[in-house]
Amino acid sequence: MRGSIFLIFGVFLLAATPAWSASCGNGPAGFEAWKQAFIAGSAQHGLKQRVVQRALKDVRYNPKVVRLDRNQKSFKLSFEQFYAKRVNNAMIRRGQKLGKTYGRIFKGIERKYGVPAPVILSIWGLETNYGSFSGNMPVLQSLATLAYDCRRARFFTNELVNALIIVQRRDMTPAEMKGAWAGEIGQTQFLASSYVKYAVDYDRNGRRDLIRSIPDVLASTANYLAKHGWRRGQGWAPGTANYKVLQKWNKAGVYVKAISVMAAKIGG
Repeated sequence: MRGSIFLIFGVFLLAATPAWSASCGNGPAGFEAWKQAFIAGSAQHGLKQRVVQRALKDVRYNPKVVRLDRNQKSFKLSFEQFYAKRVNNAMIRRGQKLGKTYGRIFKGIERKYGVPAPVILSIWGLETNYGSFSGNMPVLQSLATLAYDCRRARFFTNELVNALIIVQRRDMTPAEMKGAWAGEIGQTQFLASSYVKYAVDYDRNGRRDLIRSIPDVLASTANYLAKHGWRRGQGWAPGTANYKVLQKWNKAGVYVKAISVMAAKIGG
């Protein structure tokens, strides 16, 4: 999964959240006061205070999240090194098999969004090895910790608000929201702001669930690309308009090229 390397890739930051009175901090001492101030001011974010109170009741400052945020390393691998590290023939074969297993769903998704199965399969494989591991850290705890931390408080306050919107609209409970250390959620690793904006209830069960519902995962990934300008019926090789769309999924050049090459191989 993206984890610390690909923290801000593949996300869409919503408009800046309203100003509020709580102060950020650089250690655990002020976290509880910050949390209570956030809860008290939740209405200005369009949130119901009782929902936020329940959701954040047991949330504590997590020093591990701050350490991971501080220790991100720049990504220096060449494409060849990256591709060899992340992709192998077994992944390609598994992608092809999953394309057949969910063939009917993929056909419906392509009809609706214009995004072909190999591209979605490539992203699914690269992000979480087709859902094998999408993270096990409590999303609200991670985001609250990072929203309180002064380094990127504005960015992560926005993500925390969006994660609480997910809870408020009953897509997931706080306990169900487990993900990567920086709050990425689901089998293709959406940050909460992207989840709110692009997740779809493709299986029509009344919830947008990018952790357990494969139809929702695949369709939401296609919706993200479609909303960013994917051109139906066109290729995705470097230099194409669709390749530029993939660059909006992830800003790392080696990652985007890996999506493109892997998708071509899955498609045969």
